[in-house]
Amino acid sequence: MPLDRSQIVDVDLPPLIDHTLLDPSATPEQITRLCAEAERYKFASICIAPCHVRQAKELLNGKQPKICTVIGFPMGANTSAVKLYEAQDATENGADELDVVLNQSWLKQGKSNELHREIAEIAESSDRLIKVILETSRLTPPEMQLAAEVCLDSGVHFLKTSTGWFGGATVEDVKFLHSITKGQIGIKASGGIKTIEQAIALIQAGATRLGTSRSIDLLHQLENWEG
Repeated sequence: MPLDRSQIVDVDLPPLIDHTLLDPSATPEQITRLCAEAERYKFASICIAPCHVRQAKELLNGKQPKICTVIGFPMGANTSAVKLYEAQDATENGADELDVVLNQSWLKQGKSNELHREIAEIAESSDRLIKVILETSRLTPPEMQLAAEVCLDSGVHFLKTSTGWFGGATVEDVKFLHSITKGQIGIKASGGIKTIEQAIALIQAGATRLGTSRSIDLLHQLENWEG
């Protein structure tokens, strides 16, 4: 069903957005611009690769946008020890939020104990906000349910749909995750969010954060949208 204008204009979008730049060839100049944009538009955070966190901390220290970085990105197949070190290193460098990629191999094998141990160890070792990336486009509904249940029991703060490398967020997946979590933790929809209609539909489905590299374009669409 098409959205009417009232559904769009009533949403305060910037505080829900992780302004994202995860291109492996990103330059220091691009990170500087990303930080300036995040401050100007009052986005929730910037989401960047770990190697840029220290620079971002210098630029955003004491300012509103948080610094989010990724752990085990994009495959999630690093050993638990490596992920734990990545998380600790990112925290020391100034990251406020950690988006940790789930080990999909363990998930598909039903190794819930191993998944729980890895995620809980990261969560317990840090006072930072933890989001776990599930890569929903590669999972069956039972696998998504197992992942969500493990994460709920591991002390994390968000489920995140996707890295954006293997597919993106869908309304159906967000609704499914919301039906499991029931508001106990947040849901971050990410990957392929290009239109304001998509963004609003994901929020209505239960997303409490959006990860996108098209943040400013979405705001322009919001300003210019004509119902």
